[in-house]
Amino acid sequence: MEFLSPVPKHLGKAQEDAVPGLSWLPNPTLPFTLQKLAFHLNLAVFSSITVIYLFFCNCLPIMLLTLATSSKVGDKVIVLNLDGGLWAELVVTTVARTFLMPEGMSFQDAAALSINYLVAYMMIYDFANLRPNQKILIHMAAGGVGIAATQLCKLVKDVTIFGTASGSKHETIKENGVSHPIDYNTLDYAEEVRKIAPKGVDIVLDPLGGADNTKGFGLLKPLGKLVLYGSSNILTAPKRSTLAAAKIWWHKLSIDAFQLINSNKAVCGFQLKNADPDQIADVFGKLLSLYSDGKIKPKVDSVWSFEQIGDAMRHMQEHKNIGKILLVPEVKTADATATEN
Repeated sequence: MEFLSPVPKHLGKAQEDAVPGLSWLPNPTLPFTLQKLAFHLNLAVFSSITVIYLFFCNCLPIMLLTLATSSKVGDKVIVLNLDGGLWAELVVTTVARTFLMPEGMSFQDAAALSINYLVAYMMIYDFANLRPNQKILIHMAAGGVGIAATQLCKLVKDVTIFGTASGSKHETIKENGVSHPIDYNTLDYAEEVRKIAPKGVDIVLDPLGGADNTKGFGLLKPLGKLVLYGSSNILTAPKRSTLAAAKIWWHKLSIDAFQLINSNKAVCGFQLKNADPDQIADVFGKLLSLYSDGKIKPKVDSVWSFEQIGDAMRHMQEHKNIGKILLVPEVKTADATATEN
């Protein structure tokens, strides 16, 4: 979707003063074009999305990012705004929040890579410190973060990966690198893990919340780490349920310092938007290098138009996706396009 417009009235001198590194050309009426290519949906926080932009002009640029950068008008960039606010046709940002897309990277890959792989990388390597010959349990292994976490685990030698997903998704997650798929709909995943790893696992990545936090903690070996990064169990019905949320809260993991000391285990909580911006930039640079080297590859489940956003949300909430769900500006007349990414 392309549009031609002068600088919006609400983006004037006040906006320039409010955003470090942003400056306007003297003539604010020169037309410019901004093309939005794709952005992704996120189950844990619906407003946490990443927009992919291609900035170009048919005349002179209306706004210039003046911080030191190798980017120029016309470059393909990834914009990371962890505070949200990117569900819009026009966005003001700073150079620090933009990253050049590697040569050959598609806009779909860029949208699917950013948040998912940042979260997975920082949990696995920075928090959990995954090492060779360890065992890890990844919940929702067919989701965006699950796909990313599995690929990143495979970069470490001889790691055993347990992954939960519905039975219909097992073939896909095995191809992605999961050693032992577990159908959480028909089996107790804790019992299944114990059958193969009686002593437990070294790491559990848990976006579920509630009683699953306690089960995950119980699965840890001594010196094991439970990393909590969501509470998707609250979304148990077509609409959010206050009763379900209360049950999740009631059954949440409750543990004190002395219990942690005596158990020789660790519990970590992760929220990407609260991470250090410099650390995020450093990790994202590493991820782009891994992508360029062919060591990681996002999987896109489906692509939806803006007009289909309600259907896309429903598709995600019902856990039908394998990989990332993307929104694009183009109008679609049929159902979402499944991709073979």
